[in-house]
Amino acid sequence: MNLAKNLRDVAARLGDKPALLHAGGAVTYAELDAAVDRGSAALRGLGLAPGDRVGLHLPNTPAFAEVLYGVWRAGLVAVPMNPASPPGEVGATVADAGAGVVLTDPEGPEGTLDLPDVRVMTVAELRDGAPLRRGGCPEGDASDELAVLAYTAGTTGAAKGAMLTHANLAANQRQLSATRQEVGEGDVVLGVLPLFHIYGLNVGLAYTVAKGATMLLMERFDPTETLEAIGRHRVTVVLGVPPMYRAWLGDHGPDVDVSSVRIAASGAAPLSPAVAEAFATQYGIGVWEGYGLTETSPVLTTTAMGDVPRPGSVGRPLPDVRIRLRDEHGRAAAAGDPGEVQVRGPNVFRGYWADPEATVAAFTADGWFATGDVGYAQDGELHLVDRRDDLVIVNGFNVYPREVEAVLTAHPLISAAAVVGVPDERSGEAVKAVVVPADGAELTPEDVQAHCRGSLARFKCPAVVEFTAELPLLPTGKLMRRRLRD
Repeated sequence: MNLAKNLRDVAARLGDKPALLHAGGAVTYAELDAAVDRGSAALRGLGLAPGDRVGLHLPNTPAFAEVLYGVWRAGLVAVPMNPASPPGEVGATVADAGAGVVLTDPEGPEGTLDLPDVRVMTVAELRDGAPLRRGGCPEGDASDELAVLAYTAGTTGAAKGAMLTHANLAANQRQLSATRQEVGEGDVVLGVLPLFHIYGLNVGLAYTVAKGATMLLMERFDPTETLEAIGRHRVTVVLGVPPMYRAWLGDHGPDVDVSSVRIAASGAAPLSPAVAEAFATQYGIGVWEGYGLTETSPVLTTTAMGDVPRPGSVGRPLPDVRIRLRDEHGRAAAAGDPGEVQVRGPNVFRGYWADPEATVAAFTADGWFATGDVGYAQDGELHLVDRRDDLVIVNGFNVYPREVEAVLTAHPLISAAAVVGVPDERSGEAVKAVVVPADGAELTPEDVQAHCRGSLARFKCPAVVEFTAELPLLPTGKLMRRRLRD
């Protein structure tokens, strides 16, 4: 089933109910459905054919939902992108996806985009492009058709487009409904997670719409503002990442009222047990922790499969998700020993867009998706301990060191560079760059950071810059990243 049908069905039952709350007011399900009809018709009027890709370069506003569901209703594929990414990064994603149209917000962080050979439109221009008329979802069974190309650094290198079908996304929604995180029509869901990320898009927006609940959209996270909004709008479901829960600790004023919250969930990166326990102590709310990847739509496990949150664990597999742990030789890990997490399930992606080699490498010979994460099982629950590779996770977003290193070494005054992740109280991890200046060069950390900001999204830019005469290398020439972290 095309996921746009969820919106149509809910609008028929609950047309006057708010689908979205935002700074400018509210959007009812009937209003959202009508706007999606208009957008769908306008997209088809551009000559786009089913399966064509459309870029979404939009912040957390109702326009994102309008465009996302309009793309789906027209039988197209959404390519969500970070609206704060510089044009070069956006252009690379658009080129890889083969998107001929990009919808943007001229008031966004990067302003108006200028992409050669690509039609860039504002949402306002799209709205003016077709009269309001009732659009129809694609004929036939659309469940196995692509819904989203979700770009991720994954576990093996440069960003790749994970191909997620309508069936993948719908499966994860059904799976979540079998946990203590189930959302219902009476819920108000906090939507401060970025909608371009699969966590915010599917666990947040698409699941909220499928259930006929209401989403409170917020364009940016501020700990005091979000807490006040939770109380003002009687939010019942909080979807967060570890830095948010850390930022909510402490005194945020006498007017904070979170008594309406019945579900608090954390994902995208490991949540410190100390933070989870401190949050529960301060607010009287336990946090359900989950684990997943962009490639799995995204949730694989959650402590909400059990009766109580268990800090330090990421829980048990969702229904229909199978997990196994394999050692470095591909054998089953011994009981209690760590191994690579490998998974199967209806929420697992189809593969990487236009990259058959990466797709083959991501799956084992017998068809299991190899996540690259390492964990162990205890009392039937999964505990994550490490990553097979050297990904840095900043606020839940993957940063691949080689991508940052390539930008660093493009600087004429840098002869070599290495990047690692270091602990950070606010973002979980931060990017640390260790730089070898060219002979006679004079560089400051600010120079290096300014250079990176011209080519990389801000979360990928080094928060820490150190200079050294040489990088630590093994006799084989392999970089000793662990020494740089220490």
